Amino acid sequence: MLRRPSPADDPPRPAPRRRDRRGRGLRGPLAPTDLPAHRTRRTQFDDLVLDAAERLEQRWGRELDGVEFAVEDVPPSDPAPWERGEVPLGRLFPAQGSLPPRVVVYRRPLETRAPDRSLLAALVHEVVVEQVAHLLDLDPGQIDPGLADD
Repeated sequence: MLRRPSPADDPPRPAPRRRDRRGRGLRGPLAPTDLPAHRTRRTQFDDLVLDAAERLEQRWGRELDGVEFAVEDVPPSDPAPWERGEVPLGRLFPAQGSLPPRVVVYRRPLETRAPDRSLLAALVHEVVVEQVAHLLDLDPGQIDPGLADD
């Protein structure tokens, strides 16, 4: 009697190799996790957004209670939430139903506009202040009086 071969009839396959082709094995991290060099640009950017939010929460804590701050790499392209072809640097999503208001900062557009880390930190702070100003329906100068001086 003839039957079709099944996968169970195949000989067992060896386990996948855990070493590279030169036999050195997997490489470890380039820098230990407790050193600043271990942090990626993404986590460093997240810290800049958190720093900006904490600066504002010191002054506007009650008004910002429950507001979420988030980071996305790029703004959505379809549908485009901006006009005149300008790429947004941040966006405010007002509260809807049980969802709290959310301030989103877009990492890649900000990184391309800032040539170094100190200017990036200032730009991130400015974007967060502008979005919080939209949320509270105030002028950005009222949200952070030092912003006009910078």
